[in-house]
Amino acid sequence: MVGTSAPMRHIFSLIHQVAPTLASVLITGESGTGKERVAAAIHRLSPRAAGPFVAINCASLPEALMESELFGHEKGAFTGALGRQAGCFEHANHGTVFLDEIAEMPMPMQAKLLRFLEDSKVQRLGGHNQISVDVRVVAATNRVVEEAVEKKLLREDLYYRLNVFRIDIPPVRHRKEDLPALVEVLIHTLNTKNDCRVTDLDPAALALVMHYSWPGNVRELRNVLERAIVMAREGTLLEKHFPPTLCVPHALSPSKPAPPAGFPAFAFEAGRPLHELEEAYIRLTLEQTHQSRTQTAEILGISVRTLYKRLAEFAEAEAKSRTETLTTASMGASG
Repeated sequence: MVGTSAPMRHIFSLIHQVAPTLASVLITGESGTGKERVAAAIHRLSPRAAGPFVAINCASLPEALMESELFGHEKGAFTGALGRQAGCFEHANHGTVFLDEIAEMPMPMQAKLLRFLEDSKVQRLGGHNQISVDVRVVAATNRVVEEAVEKKLLREDLYYRLNVFRIDIPPVRHRKEDLPALVEVLIHTLNTKNDCRVTDLDPAALALVMHYSWPGNVRELRNVLERAIVMAREGTLLEKHFPPTLCVPHALSPSKPAPPAGFPAFAFEAGRPLHELEEAYIRLTLEQTHQSRTQTAEILGISVRTLYKRLAEFAEAEAKSRTETLTTASMGASG
């Protein structure tokens, strides 16, 4: 976590205040602002620092597997349950569990989570024993949390239970004075990752970085810098190393998301099946948002869970098509 701006100094102060306590924490902020890093910092500065830090993305877990993932299961609890397995709350005993995108958790699971928060006991799927665990829960959402409660995406009682101490992380566009320091740290990290020797940014390139509004926040900044570093390999990053989308100002409205600047027009042929058009447009949107599932879902007007479901369906259809092709080729060869 990097920054000397007033908003970031306030965040650091809140982290230091809440870390030594047992209070539940709710972290809010746009996608890519660093909510997991805040949760990890709270854990590191807490008396639980020697214990595990377990992070779970609630939007990426299939609903059918979520209870097992969180609370564990006994052998034979469901098809494929070949042995006993502890859930993340047991794994995180004496540590911290970070539940990201909490508003994407199905309502029945929210009720079970609320019960766990009340008595700190888990019951594995298919089991009968109550197991006491000592876990601190830190949750996060990129939604406007009050709207999530109003739309019945987040249980009101769970919201009040989690919202003991709240930390709102500002988007990058509201703390642009932190960008030079962020860029410096990221260049060092990405040089090491990619075996490069980039030193700094040319003034024109830095102007691009400072002018752009970074709708994907620090995650987008990191992806763009990594691309530029891989292209340059060493020396100074120039304007030519950055994508043309940075040349156009872009303002993302939290209430009504817009596609990224430079988003290409979507051309299609009449007569193509609807599912092909849907897949093509979703993949195009993912590409333009640098694979940000959350931002893509916002642009498309669907939930993150629905997006993950569509991507799984696309992957399944592709695997089926590939299998059928291989089978046909094999039959032709044998014939």
